[in-house]
Amino acid sequence: MELTASASRKKVVVFDYGFGNVRSAERALAHVGADVEITRDYDRAMNAEGLLVPGVGAFASCMAGLKEARGDWLVGRRLAGGRPVMGICVGMQILFGRGIEHGVETEGLDEWPGTVGPLKADIVPHMGWNTVAAAEGSQLFAGLPADARYYFVHSYAVHDWELEVGNPHIAAPKVTWATHGEPFVAAVENGPLWATQFHPEKSGDAGAQLLTNWINTL
Repeated sequence: MELTASASRKKVVVFDYGFGNVRSAERALAHVGADVEITRDYDRAMNAEGLLVPGVGAFASCMAGLKEARGDWLVGRRLAGGRPVMGICVGMQILFGRGIEHGVETEGLDEWPGTVGPLKADIVPHMGWNTVAAAEGSQLFAGLPADARYYFVHSYAVHDWELEVGNPHIAAPKVTWATHGEPFVAAVENGPLWATQFHPEKSGDAGAQLLTNWINTL
């Protein structure tokens, strides 16, 4: 796949709160031309042009780590100021209202209403390559073919999109779906807040194009 023009040297912080593939994310972002720093320093993360929040493991553990690093305040303040944030994998899931794992409910950041729950499929976890049904007019998937494949590793997902936008002057979120046993939310674009359930940093040329698309909006 041939990439679009290289992203300009935008300053992007990969937030290091102990629960994410920060080195993989750093390499992928640097590959597409970003000026990348891995840090948990609040001020440096606040002042970057883009903030990437990775996440692997359990929802509750990620939330605990994020709060310990003041990442909940960081994400909220950036979004209040219209400053871009992107979540990946569990870094996407914690943006929702709550997660339920093994019967235990944990509060998320509640940037979007909704519940992260177990995937209902013959094979769990959902591990490997899958296609998505990109939202109409998506900037995140611009220039990518419909049959592009992305790398997923997860056992939990959001199955229902609950946010209603009643104001005609506010752009409705763009929600992308994938299917593994049942449909689930694979990506969201909502003003300055974008997120993917899959790992763009592990998705080859398609993932590189997607990260380029995000950086080009910063």
